[in-house]
Amino acid sequence: MHRQLELVESARTGQDIGANRFLEEFVLQNEGQPYAAEAPVMPTTIESTGLSSKFLGSLVLKSLHVIGFETGPEVAGFLKLSQPVVEKLLTGLKQQGLVEVLGSVSATVPLLRYGLTSCGRDLAADAVKQCEYVGPAPVNLNDYKAQVARQSITMERVTAQSLAKVFSHLVLQSRLIRRLGPAVNSGRSLLLYGPPGNGKTSISEAIGRVFRQAIYIPYCMEVDGQIIKIFDPTVHVALVDDAAPTRADREIINLLKRRDDPRWVKCRRPVVIVGGELTLDMLDLDFDPISKFYEAPVQVKAAGGVFIIDDFGRQLVRPKDLLNRWIVPLEKRIDYLTVHTGKKFDLPFDELIIFSTNIPPNELMDAALLRRVKYKLRIDPPQFSDYVKIFHRVCEENGLELPDVVLNYLVNDFYPKTGSGCAAFHPLFIVEHAIATCRFEGIQPRLTLDLVKDALSNLYIHDQDHDLSANAPAGV
Repeated sequence: MHRQLELVESARTGQDIGANRFLEEFVLQNEGQPYAAEAPVMPTTIESTGLSSKFLGSLVLKSLHVIGFETGPEVAGFLKLSQPVVEKLLTGLKQQGLVEVLGSVSATVPLLRYGLTSCGRDLAADAVKQCEYVGPAPVNLNDYKAQVARQSITMERVTAQSLAKVFSHLVLQSRLIRRLGPAVNSGRSLLLYGPPGNGKTSISEAIGRVFRQAIYIPYCMEVDGQIIKIFDPTVHVALVDDAAPTRADREIINLLKRRDDPRWVKCRRPVVIVGGELTLDMLDLDFDPISKFYEAPVQVKAAGGVFIIDDFGRQLVRPKDLLNRWIVPLEKRIDYLTVHTGKKFDLPFDELIIFSTNIPPNELMDAALLRRVKYKLRIDPPQFSDYVKIFHRVCEENGLELPDVVLNYLVNDFYPKTGSGCAAFHPLFIVEHAIATCRFEGIQPRLTLDLVKDALSNLYIHDQDHDLSANAPAGV
């Protein structure tokens, strides 16, 4: 306890590195609940926002003009700025003759109401024409870089136990988990390749769930006077702050707590999945010529998390073109973007990139590109013992019995005869087809040899001039 009090005192005096480390270790032990990276502190002055008073004043005018707010607290809550900052901005706008005081909210509530003057309305309308964005104030580029560094994915250590837990719904050999561990902890790049239907996508998605640390994502960012939206509710899962822990040490956490900057949203580490729809344009800033602000590219939205490129090699963009675009990011962990003003800027490329493909890697990239993908792991079809485990698990999840006659047919007849080899997706494929047939016939779902044979007939394209052993796989 003496050590804990020392850490608290260290935090209160401003030397809080040790305290933050203690706090992180403490929360890690909190029943597996997500613990948070160090949060940005709410700015209490215009200067500490990292934005100019002119830029912020324009946001205030637009919030009064477009949304119709009248009081300082309303504007502060909408722009996610502190009350002192907004009051200072309103005072400045009043001195410029752009806003005026309309009076108090009521006789009992001494809260001032503000309204735009005619000059203020004209200036607000011009500001909307230049950029229609009205919402939370952006963060400064340098502040964004600093926060990404503080909450880097490499800061979170993934253990063998945590990996085994997120893979518990899959049948994987321990050696595979052992090889995945260093790749995940590196926070760099991982190539999963091998025959289709053996769990590459499922493994990738499970890796995305292994990270437990909460990080902070800004609503938007300002670069050279331009606004770039980053927070995306379709990608980022916002976390509601839990109640204070009920442990004996909760006083320590409360003492170390600081008021967070509401321009940042506390989220789980993001997991972004793209497939064949990925194009090179999606990796650059997306400027809307009507609203006149930018949408961040997918890799920026994935910052601090996991970016999965599924079915790599089947995108409209050539694999080599994609990897050439990412030579510097993959090697140096820095990406470069450009706004239409000509301003080029760098951003941290801080994410675990997972390439998943069933195309031989040598057909996708040359040796120089392959070298930049730090980890490569082949995912092979399951051994028959694992195949049987998968089949039993699928049947159990669907409330079905797995007759021995079915397994004997598959292991001793079907697979040897076709020469196709088993795949991890086959059990679910068979069960789903059998259940669909039973429902069509109005009978209780079950597995019979005839139903299994009917399901297996959908695995292959039948050539009427050849027997089953000559049939070609139908996209398996």
